[in-house]
Amino acid sequence: MFRSPCKIPSVKGFEQKSYVGLKAASYNVRVNSFKSSEVASQLQKIDSTLIWPVNALEAPPVPSKPATPLIDQPLQLSRRARRNRKCPTQRAAFQETNISPANFIYPLFIHEGEVDIPITSMPGRYMLGWRHGLIEEVARALDVGVNSVKLYPKVPEALKSPTGEEAFNDNGLIPRTVRLLKDRFPDLVIYTDLNFDEYSTTGHGGIVGEDGVILNDETIHQLRKQAVSQARAGADVVCTSEMLDGRVGAVRAALDAEGFQDVSIMSYSVKYTSSLYGRFRKVQLDKKTYQINPANSREALLEAREDEAEGADILMVKPALPSLDIIRLLKDQTLLPIGACQVSGEYSMIKAAGLLKMIDEEKVMMESLLCIRRAGADLILTYFALQAATKLCGENKRFSSN
Repeated sequence: MFRSPCKIPSVKGFEQKSYVGLKAASYNVRVNSFKSSEVASQLQKIDSTLIWPVNALEAPPVPSKPATPLIDQPLQLSRRARRNRKCPTQRAAFQETNISPANFIYPLFIHEGEVDIPITSMPGRYMLGWRHGLIEEVARALDVGVNSVKLYPKVPEALKSPTGEEAFNDNGLIPRTVRLLKDRFPDLVIYTDLNFDEYSTTGHGGIVGEDGVILNDETIHQLRKQAVSQARAGADVVCTSEMLDGRVGAVRAALDAEGFQDVSIMSYSVKYTSSLYGRFRKVQLDKKTYQINPANSREALLEAREDEAEGADILMVKPALPSLDIIRLLKDQTLLPIGACQVSGEYSMIKAAGLLKMIDEEKVMMESLLCIRRAGADLILTYFALQAATKLCGENKRFSSN
């Protein structure tokens, strides 16, 4: 239906290109599959008549039309909503929500080594070597219009400490990586994580006191230094991702004092204590004293309002799909952009079901992203960013459910 070429803005090292006809095969995902033998054995016990293969070659039989009409007269309806859904052209014309690669932030895990290491719980995801694998992955993303990335470091155990000093080491993994990316791709928008857990020996998002309590103000003192270090390296957006009281205002003041007024803050205003996280988390950690109870919505609104008042530029909700109501609540209550984080568990569930042929992975992937947009998210941080953007450019149109 759309015949204009899919143009991606040119960046340093990449010419502006047309991506008409881009095939899905060009997305060369490296699949580190689940060990699905146990699940497969359970599936064998299910009555096969209850299962219709997702990619079946033959469609289910179509019921035959009745030989004679079942009614004498059609209903006298003043409005038939189906009239606006009767053909693809009309369905596309009336579609209320669209999605494009510009809506995506691509989360990338990095480490000090050279080899890309598979993340076994997340098929297709890798811990990338910061000098080579990362550069190649960012180049692939830019080729399909994903111009924003967020970096997550794997910090060596030897560099961790109870007070997380490595977090603001100007020669640490994140500052070095930001400088490298900005040198290679000046137009790339880089989000960095202001978080303590990757740098702490405890794995918590803050300094832990002798009584086991997370020390709020002492941790924020360290986060201020981390924010300035990342901004100095060239980060465009710093993300206050642990829900400590007063963190946004403190980080804003620290950035401004050092001359980084143009560095934005994306606050994880609503971060629930969800069971859908946990790519590297120590399972015994209890973060309920600083993350929100998933049962609460008014508390989420209260946190978001406080972050906005302290100077946040973007409000983030995490996780995404279980929090569509919260995304809509914030959208209706603020004029700030809203972000949504489609977390590792959301990604892995879709991947696992796709690998087991329980769902059509690509269709469910795109539907999930579209629903997050429909709820009100302007930005979606998603591990599907590269795969979804490749599909969008290959189709040469915004995604439609037609």
